[in-house]
Amino acid sequence: MQHDFLPVSPSDMQRRGWDALDIILITGDAYVDHPAYGVALIGRVLESHGYRVGVIAQPDWRSAEDFRRLGRPRLFFGISSGNVDSMVANYTANKRLRKKDDYTPGGKAGMRPDRALIVYANRVRQAFKEVPVVIGGIEASMRRLAHYDYWDNRLRRSILFDARADMLVYGMGETQVVEIARRLSVGEAIGTLDSIAGTAVIRKSPGFLQEFVTIPACEAVTDSHEQFNRAFGLFYREQNPFTGRPVVQAHGDRYAVVYPPPMPLSQADLDAVYDLDYRRTWHPDDDAAGGVPGLETVRHSLVTHRGCSGECNFCSLYFHQGRMVQSRSADSIVREARRLARSPAFHGTITDMGGPTANLYGADCPRWAKKGFCRNRRCMVPETCPGLDPGYGKSLPLYRRIRQITGVKHAFIGSGFRHDLFGGSVTDACLEELCRFHVGGRMKVAPEHVSDPVLDAMGKPRMAIYNAFVERFGRVNRRLSARRYLVNYFISAHPGSSLKEALELALYLIKRGMHPEQVQDFIPLPLTMSGAMYYTGKNPFTGKRIYVAKTFRERKMQRALVQYRNPSNRQLIRDALKELKAEHLASHFFEVAARKPPQRGSGSGDRKAGRSALKAGPERKSGRRRTGKTATAARPKKRR
Repeated sequence: MQHDFLPVSPSDMQRRGWDALDIILITGDAYVDHPAYGVALIGRVLESHGYRVGVIAQPDWRSAEDFRRLGRPRLFFGISSGNVDSMVANYTANKRLRKKDDYTPGGKAGMRPDRALIVYANRVRQAFKEVPVVIGGIEASMRRLAHYDYWDNRLRRSILFDARADMLVYGMGETQVVEIARRLSVGEAIGTLDSIAGTAVIRKSPGFLQEFVTIPACEAVTDSHEQFNRAFGLFYREQNPFTGRPVVQAHGDRYAVVYPPPMPLSQADLDAVYDLDYRRTWHPDDDAAGGVPGLETVRHSLVTHRGCSGECNFCSLYFHQGRMVQSRSADSIVREARRLARSPAFHGTITDMGGPTANLYGADCPRWAKKGFCRNRRCMVPETCPGLDPGYGKSLPLYRRIRQITGVKHAFIGSGFRHDLFGGSVTDACLEELCRFHVGGRMKVAPEHVSDPVLDAMGKPRMAIYNAFVERFGRVNRRLSARRYLVNYFISAHPGSSLKEALELALYLIKRGMHPEQVQDFIPLPLTMSGAMYYTGKNPFTGKRIYVAKTFRERKMQRALVQYRNPSNRQLIRDALKELKAEHLASHFFEVAARKPPQRGSGSGDRKAGRSALKAGPERKSGRRRTGKTATAARPKKRR
């Protein structure tokens, strides 16, 4: 029975000879048995430890009845909103309802409620009053303390309180859920499960802790921007698994207690997670609806590592997967690639071999194994630390092995690359091999902006580093038989960006013939540094004031300047130029916009390639949705 889906109905349980389940997992996504989907991964891990696990996918939350579908679990309900925060899944950056949901059968929107964790957990309480409730996933991770909520435009308390949950699991969660299940199975009460790294609980007093850090209370951060930023700074500094202490925040007469992050999985343990027998497809119940669209971008992909030392300020990875990169062994990845190649549904192309950042497989630092990351400096900004080994000595041999597997015609890397990790003659050879064999025409990079102050606010490398990469990419490109293109990610209206900086970005794009068809409007995600800057208007570490575009009108104008080719943006561009007293630049926008877009191979912007690259699927667990991209060819400077 190992090759079956996990039970989703009483008849599935009967076929296995089970009269009850140990654990029931509830998710806001469709049930897709693939390691890129969190509930499938957690379910398989628990199953491998001998627990009977069932799944309730996208239950009807309008009553408690659907939550009774699989009966009462012996140990606990584990609840997740899915791979994406439910508010990000349901709403655009401008708070409009999304028209589709790639994690739902047929892409149908509206199949998960707003604030799904809160809704699901309270329905479970209604259906089974005494059963332990454990919440997890990205929505729980980023809301484990009092946080700014963009959609309500107010501070909300820890989601533990609103969900009335017994425990919260943050991060990837494998070690935590296994430990919770073990301790409950031997008779421990849910209210006594303390000191499990990577969890949060509610307690009447923190006095039982030997050592902890108290941050400003929920009521204090609600009343004061200064207290909010102070709380953020204190919490941020406790994220090292080796040195972190429990963080305590009062909510009225009770306390949210957040234990330190768990230690990184050993390579053997990480391999074991991905060596489990996933079906790599959606549940057959979803065939009639046409399947789950989000699976298509990851169905034939390989997760090679997790974690990201880039630590962009707008990204949730720092507080979710962590800053230290954890890589699978090459043997484990090759085994998975061979299994994939034997699948009847596989037609020769591995669509991605990567993680949150494509070129960090095998990355390492001498500190990570015993001390964790540095307390007072970042790994990659303002420049890459010389102690960080990006891992090319491990990744390139791995890719060569995968290219040799029978049945594999192409092994592409579809994740985004850190352009600042390519520097010097040594990485030129690496870049050439990647482009020659593993970039399917378009290499994704994320400069995000062109203004250095905005890039500083984002936690991104400065523009000179990107420009140097473009020159390097051009040199490599000239040695290839077929031209490769850069697909650039940009964000508009991030803190620090006013109309002036948006104009700077637009003029940069116009000069280089780059015209993104979609742009990611900045979303201030909970518990991110950029979210703190958006809410308070200050850098939480320096206290320095920072400009924030908060009106929808200005956000739309910033976006319009960058999407200058879109005819519907003309009036917004005129309004923006008038506010900037830069009407004389109108011709730069409207004359260029009137020209016929360059064709493939012309060397400027590749409109067709850009549009194709905009098709988005399941994200890694960072919370990022569709991001603006533009495809441009790298070419000799003299031809610009």
